[in-house]
Amino acid sequence: MTMLEIGDYARHQVTGLIGQVVGYGHEVVQGVYITTLKVRENSNGNSDRSRFLEDVYSEWVRVEIESVPTVLSSTSVESEVALQA
Repeated sequence: MTMLEIGDYARHQVTGLIGQVVGYGHEVVQGVYITTLKVRENSNGNSDRSRFLEDVYSEWVRVEIESVPTVLSSTSVESEVALQA
């Protein structure tokens, strides 16, 4: 597994949400520290608000910058949903 770095784009494997890595964190589970990844969700052109997501590192995978949409259209969303079905 390749280490994700701050500035990389990542996709959450369960939710499919895409964002830019902004930091690292941790959570303690049964006395064990588990590394988390902090990601700012891709805002789809809305710079007024950002949503930040954090989950265990293993739930995130790198996304190449060419495949990160800057603006979602209804067509691209429908295509994405169809591909996942």
